[in-house]
Order: sequence, then C-alpha cells, then structure tokens
Amino acid sequence: MATYRNTPLFGGALVCDLPTKFADVSTLRQVPDNQEVYIDKEGFSSIIIEINERVGGGGSSPEIDGAALTTHLEEVVGNDADGLKVWNTTPTKFSKLEYVLSFTDDLRSSGFNDAQKLAPRFTHIIYSSVEDYLIEDIPAYTLIATLHPQASTEGDGPPPRANSPDFTAVILTLVRLERERTDILITINVPHIRGEYDEDNIDLQLGKQGQLIGDAVDYASRIWESFKVEDWSLFDEV
Repeated sequence: MATYRNTPLFGGALVCDLPTKFADVSTLRQVPDNQEVYIDKEGFSSIIIEINERVGGGGSSPEIDGAALTTHLEEVVGNDADGLKVWNTTPTKFSKLEYVLSFTDDLRSSGFNDAQKLAPRFTHIIYSSVEDYLIEDIPAYTLIATLHPQASTEGDGPPPRANSPDFTAVILTLVRLERERTDILITINVPHIRGEYDEDNIDLQLGKQGQLIGDAVDYASRIWESFKVEDWSLFDEV
C-alpha cells in the first residue's frame, strides 16, 4: 500500500497528498513555471499538476466542460493523437475544493436578500448567528485514456529506444475555476514497458486495469481527497 505526504505546490499556494516514492523533478532539471512535476523513483510513472488559462466559453455544463477536457487532452498528447483511446470520463468531486461565499458580504450587496432562494446554485448553506455562507462545488472531470505509439513502417524513422512503452495510460483530471479564468490539469502518466507489467491482467474493455493503472487511480483518488487552495492569489498571474 502506498504511503503519502502532504506536499506544498507552487510555493505552498496549493497543497495535496502525493506518494512518498515520487520525487520533485525541479530538483533535477528546470520545470515550466506553470507546472509541478513528480516522478516515481521506483518506476516510470509521473504526476503533473499544471495551471493553464481557461479554455472554452463561460458557464459550466457537461458539454462546455467536456469540450474543454477534449481540448486539453489533445494538447497533452500532441502529435500522437492517432494512437489515443479514451475509455471513460466521469465527474469528479474534490473534498476540499469549493467556493465559500459570505451571503452577508458578497450577495446582499448585489441585491439578494434570501440565501434560500439561491440554494439551487449551491451545494449547501451554512447558517450561523452572525451570517450565512453558501458553498458551491467547483466542476471537475476525470478521464482514463491509453496512448499507443504510432507504428512506423520498415525503414521509416529511428528504431524503438530501450524502455519504449507498449502504451501509456493517462489519467487526466480537469478542474474548472471559472472566476479565476483558470483550468487546473492533473495528469498521471503510466508508461507500460514490456517486462514491467503483466499483459494478461490488462483489458480495459473488460474493466481489467492491471496493477500500474490501479495504483495510479489510487494516487488520483488521494489527490481528489486532499487537494486544497491555500492562496487564491496564485491565479491572479494566470
């Protein structure tokens, strides 16, 4: 069973639990300012947390957010899109990521006088003797995909490198921060290299994920449970 540590990201503006066996790539090489990259010291998997400008139109719906997820996925895979297969996409709940609005300060000043009337827009309302708070979930979605390298014809291109994967599983989570005009991407890449995994245990069409993908799903679930914004001003720079 994996062990985790609470890990500060982007100077502590974000935090989440990451596996202890993953190392910070920035201690080894330069990483883009909008990314935090961690690699498995005992394997080949990687976790990338990336802050991007929001794509797509305003508002949130399965159609709008689904199109944004597709756009980001295409950017992640680049020219290898021909070998891409998306197996499923699901809405994702982040346990510690939500908008908290003070009804007294933020909404009455806009002409609203009854918190209950706004309830359909929000997950729940917290009443207190001082003021009321409205809690709004932040839309997020996760997909699982596989990426197979493009087959080259004989004599076309360089020979495969040592440790080239048979395929790479991708677990991609998109967090939509509309007010901050920001999309957060959390990508877990899981290369499957011949001899490093049991081919008989993988058949995603039948729901058989195998050990490596199963571990990556556990990593993603822990991130969804622990991910938190400590300093919202981080997104002022996006």
